[in-house]
Amino acid sequence: MKNPFKTMLPALALAAAVTGGLAWPGLASAQGAAPARSATPAEAPAAGRKVLRYAFRVAETSFDPAQITDLYSRTIAAGIFDAPYEWSFMGQPMVMRPATAAGMPEISDDFKTFTIRIRPGIYFADDPAFKGQKRELTAEDYVYSLKRHFDPRWKSGNLYILENAKILGMNELRKKLLEQKKPFDYDTPVEGLRTLDRYTFQIKLAEPAPRFLSSNFTDGSFTGAMAREVVEFYGDKIGEHPVGTGPYRLADWKRSSRIVLAKNPNFREVFYDETPPAGNARLEAIARQMKGKRLPLVDEVHISIIEENQPRWLAFLNEEHDLLEELPTDFAASVIPNNELAPIYAKRGLQKVRYPRADVAVSYFGMENPVVGGYEPHKVALRRAISLAVDVEREIRLVRRGQAIPAQSHIAPQTTAYNPKLKTEMSDHSVARAKALLDMHGYVDKDGDGWRDQPDGSPLVLQYATQPDQNSRQLIEQWSRNMKAINVRIEFNAAKWPENLKSSRAGKLMMWGVGWSGGPDSDTFLAQGYGPNKGQANHARFDLPAFNKLYEQQRGMPDGPERFAVMAEAARLMVAYMPYKVHVHRIFTDIAQPWVVGYHRNIFVRDFWKYLDIDLEAFQRSKGAAQ
Repeated sequence: MKNPFKTMLPALALAAAVTGGLAWPGLASAQGAAPARSATPAEAPAAGRKVLRYAFRVAETSFDPAQITDLYSRTIAAGIFDAPYEWSFMGQPMVMRPATAAGMPEISDDFKTFTIRIRPGIYFADDPAFKGQKRELTAEDYVYSLKRHFDPRWKSGNLYILENAKILGMNELRKKLLEQKKPFDYDTPVEGLRTLDRYTFQIKLAEPAPRFLSSNFTDGSFTGAMAREVVEFYGDKIGEHPVGTGPYRLADWKRSSRIVLAKNPNFREVFYDETPPAGNARLEAIARQMKGKRLPLVDEVHISIIEENQPRWLAFLNEEHDLLEELPTDFAASVIPNNELAPIYAKRGLQKVRYPRADVAVSYFGMENPVVGGYEPHKVALRRAISLAVDVEREIRLVRRGQAIPAQSHIAPQTTAYNPKLKTEMSDHSVARAKALLDMHGYVDKDGDGWRDQPDGSPLVLQYATQPDQNSRQLIEQWSRNMKAINVRIEFNAAKWPENLKSSRAGKLMMWGVGWSGGPDSDTFLAQGYGPNKGQANHARFDLPAFNKLYEQQRGMPDGPERFAVMAEAARLMVAYMPYKVHVHRIFTDIAQPWVVGYHRNIFVRDFWKYLDIDLEAFQRSKGAAQ
């Protein structure tokens, strides 16, 4: 029997146009169809081995938790390193539960002191750095790993999170060593970060932080434990040699091409035990089927890097991949018409999982840029006019193929303070209002060339950073159309994503289209506007004292209506000053082959692979039928 997918490939070779689901995805645009083959052919699994194969849209950067800032590298690291806690995979609402910790933490009444005990008998994956000895996880490994973020040598992109938490003594130690131009001293006692015994460590903060653990210590890619001797053994190459206590280890790696993770034989005993939401028949069936099985279930995870939508989609159709993460939106109409699987795919037994993501797709304005930055009324008016000219509904309809909803603020769905009933100017589209704002503040055509100039008569030219890929051209077309409607010139500067990220962190970009995905607390998203986070979470370099005060206030409050009201006011200020044009919140659809067992997505659990299984008999039947 022929594989019907292969006979359909020419008809499915559509032009790609979708913004990806990255920690920092860029703009997007259409391009002609590529040849009907995958960009990176996947290896067939060895007989008897369970292998999960899929693709990332963007290349990894590093596997060192102290250096990672992108979503895809985080995904890999989360499967290698263990944080003390994790989120339940199925539960709604989610529950924080122990991973390497021996029970739940001891938290002081003032939310300033956190004591965590690690379970004895957990071991790192084998590595030459251990010289043939089994290496047990201890409390000191977590203390050391947290200190690494403060070491200037590693240039941690997540340092701001720990600095903002104000761990007693850590910021002062870093500042002192920087002033003295001395190497970071890991052995100097620090009041706020210390071990109490071999398996217990304690963190003390200067200010209350009710969500300090749940926001930071459930992510192995950030607070995962590393062994000091491994870091010292590999030195500056540590990002290429991740060694953790998690379910997988790095078995093979061809940079920007292919990543192979293999089951860690030293991984502790963990068994599938999930509680599904009541009334969800599909998840209830999965939970019954998988209950009691030892994790991880698949032997290897093979990840290809395929940047373009079409070859990634074709690799899945050719059954070279078991999973398609984030169905490209340009294929949505043919694959999931009315958001349901088309009959031809349903008959093949393909599985669809559709979910809103806790993310925002934004375009930011460099607030220190002389053209679009600043807090003067005419600069605020310029940014608000540009925002009003952006036709979000058209973008959703034509570019995102209906797989998104308009955003009203930075606060994303699935997070604590999200208000689905909120309506703000952020989603408004009005060319007339945009032109009126520009006219009122002196952005008019002074030299008669048909384009608006700045109030002082100098040319008004927007410079928008983008990437040289299929995704980045269709949204460019939308931006060009939107700005032409208000007579504002815009130019696009294409560079590879890592280059744009580097320039953005240095404050060198006027505008860039990016995305931000975060955890279940809305603080993650408001952090993009907090002044001290400039060049880190805050790529726009927004620094408004009134916003900073609100952000700091909510951070120390317990969850509840009072805190959410403060967060809503902070979000309102970001709408008013418009350092970011928040376009949409995206909706994603994953498609899995019939032989993938237990497929589910929890957007806050990066290392979902350990919960999946492969039905080898079903896989082999499919291979035989396709001959």
